[in-house]
Amino acid sequence: MTSRCRSPLAGLGLLGALLLPLQAQALPLQWPQITASSQPVAPPPPAQPQLQGQVTCPALQQRINAIVAAESPVWSISVVDGRGRLLADINGQRPRIPASNQKLISTAIALDRLGPDYRLTTRLWRQPDGSLRLTGEGDPDLDLAQLRRFAQLAMGSGGGPGESTGNLRIQLVEEPQQRWWPEGWHWADRAEVYGAPITRLALTSNALDMAVSNPPGRLQRLLSQEIRRQGGAAAITLVPATAAASSDGVLLHEERSAPMQGLLSLANTDSHNFTAEVLLRQGTGSWDLVQARQSAMQWLNSQGLPTVGVAVMDGSGLDRANRVTSQLLAALLWRMAQHPYGAQYAGSMAIAGQRGTLRNLFRGTTLEGRFRGKTGTITGVRAISGILDGPDGPLYISMVSNGASAPNGTIGAILRQSQQPGLCPAA
Repeated sequence: MTSRCRSPLAGLGLLGALLLPLQAQALPLQWPQITASSQPVAPPPPAQPQLQGQVTCPALQQRINAIVAAESPVWSISVVDGRGRLLADINGQRPRIPASNQKLISTAIALDRLGPDYRLTTRLWRQPDGSLRLTGEGDPDLDLAQLRRFAQLAMGSGGGPGESTGNLRIQLVEEPQQRWWPEGWHWADRAEVYGAPITRLALTSNALDMAVSNPPGRLQRLLSQEIRRQGGAAAITLVPATAAASSDGVLLHEERSAPMQGLLSLANTDSHNFTAEVLLRQGTGSWDLVQARQSAMQWLNSQGLPTVGVAVMDGSGLDRANRVTSQLLAALLWRMAQHPYGAQYAGSMAIAGQRGTLRNLFRGTTLEGRFRGKTGTITGVRAISGILDGPDGPLYISMVSNGASAPNGTIGAILRQSQQPGLCPAA
């Protein structure tokens, strides 16, 4: 498989304030704040559908029952149509381990709260005492070329060779080590690329052939080497992100990530754990994961989604203490389809037989190119949730198994049955 601490989100309407990207200029040293968007005000969100207590398509229900048969206790399956009707459902309210289907929650929150133009930004500041400060928001694509630019700009900012001290003084602003991994991540996973630590300043997503175990130490070493290569010297120290920054600092330079659509696609199409974790933190406004979890649950509740039994423990799904229901995920997909940025959300997902984690599934079948979704796989868990081109319009489907013997075959059979015309009358 796959600090700046703000108070938990308040007023979590679907169309809350969006975060405007900053332009590179001389600015006071402070954390970017959530402000009103320059985009036109979107219309109010439509009323949240209340999923019905009984299914409305007995024919589809019967076919799905026959497919899962004796394995129904280990499955949760919900199918919702474009009108918000619950067409078919098996254990839809039973909490399950979602694996990477958890990313659907993180990406929805980030898109709603930050907007489609948002970019993660890494910034170099000059402080009143002449020292420099490097801050970040967890850009997953921060690379060595960008680090070289920061080194070059630091050399030209003063305090380098020719000045009385001869040394640059640079502070790296970072989260404390106890926040680098969600507590529920297994120790063995933390050593793998997919379990790399979550930090604000993350060269190559804190991963090489394996996870980088000490990202700030690596960054200190590489930045120091680059400054020496350019003929300078630097004293580089770590500063906790919780430490107050001077309000009189000046922004010297910033490097910005891919736009939100690229970040969403990294998380949903490619199932990149690091990106999903960063999106949860930035979207909820807190790198304190305890606060981020609380804010995520507040957001889900604010949308009227069914959250009984749901537990958000991380942003990626690697924590096995996460719990979702298939009704929650199907309703979330339906909800986001009505969002002003719904096209960006749907466009971030893998495509059956064509792209991402679904590129090798359902190729050459009626599902190829007609199902967009998010996969999820950890030991004993297989989940797929997404949007199917149905005979009468889009269907929002979530299927989560915890212990199924041949889940891929079951998933494919359910999707194909849901495509059948005439099963579920539109009236």
